[in-house]
Amino acid sequence: MSTALPVVRARWCDIGRIADLVAEALAPTAPAAWLVPDPSRRLPVLAAVARIWTEHALLFGDAFLLRDGSAATVWFHRYRPIPSPDRYADRLASAAGPDENRFRRLGEELAARRPVEPHNHLALLAAPRGGAVQALSASQRRMDTLSLPTYALPCAGEQEELLRRRLGYAERETFAAPDGTPVRSLWRSAPLPAGGNDRWRNRRAGRREHDDRAVGRAAR
Repeated sequence: MSTALPVVRARWCDIGRIADLVAEALAPTAPAAWLVPDPSRRLPVLAAVARIWTEHALLFGDAFLLRDGSAATVWFHRYRPIPSPDRYADRLASAAGPDENRFRRLGEELAARRPVEPHNHLALLAAPRGGAVQALSASQRRMDTLSLPTYALPCAGEQEELLRRRLGYAERETFAAPDGTPVRSLWRSAPLPAGGNDRWRNRRAGRREHDDRAVGRAAR
């Protein structure tokens, strides 16, 4: 009997697809309306900004797609500090245009609230046409092999938060986003003994040369 999970690890050629899924999932939400007040610009701006962070995740984390490409998750491995995306200020200005400061304010607020202990960061869950349960549960199983807790911010409303709670997430804190919207951060304890973290660090060390090459390609 096959034990294959319904997700595949994303590749560089999948970045555009993931960015479009993220934009489509976030566009109807109140935070997206605050970030990009002009409805005619909302989808392309959200997709352009999501592309920056999805590229960054492929260098310093992981991204997964359902096999049919209908839903995705984007993760960062924060077992140590990671840099900002390459040329982030210039790229954000180009992507967001007149809404740049709103994205910057939100990013600064979220960064200030992020846990300092090593963790996996579920940055984005994008399932605009369904598939959120399969995408998150399968990618969570992959991430659980790393023996780290998970931090997440529900971005697409109550249903997304309820899904994460079903998978073992609990409320960490509630704070106000720059637009005044209450945001609940969630935390999921590490599923395996902490000793597994050493194995993860050793494994990542072997990938650093690959990551450095990828950074060089992205910069070019």
